[in-house]
This record gives sequence, C-alpha cells and structure tokens, in this order.
Amino acid sequence: MPTLAQKNGSLHIHHFYIGKLKANQERLFGSDPELAQLLDNVAAVLSEHAVALAEDIAEMEGDEG
Repeated sequence: MPTLAQKNGSLHIHHFYIGKLKANQERLFGSDPELAQLLDNVAAVLSEHAVALAEDIAEMEGDEG
C-alpha cells in the first residue's frame, strides 16, 4: 500500500498534468478541435482519479490523527 507521502506526490503530479492538458486544450481549440476534445477527455479522467486520491489521502490523514 502506498504511503501518505507517495499519494500526496501522485496527487501533485496529477494536478500538474491536468494543468498542462487544460492549457494545451485551450491553445489547440481553434486549430484542432478534435485534439482539444481528446485532451479535455484525458484531463477529465485524471481529474476523477485525483478526486479519488484526495479522498484516500483524507482518509489516511484521519486515521493518523
């Protein structure tokens, strides 16, 4: 089972890439809307996983306290 620090690191990485995907989606929206939509879909999947990670982290922090 991953440690709290590993889950926090993974959550930060998720947020980093979600930001990158969103920035590129906005940049590509006018020139390649299909690719922009694909990037939006990937960002949505990562966002869902980030929510699950945040819930796991909150639960782990609650267990420690």
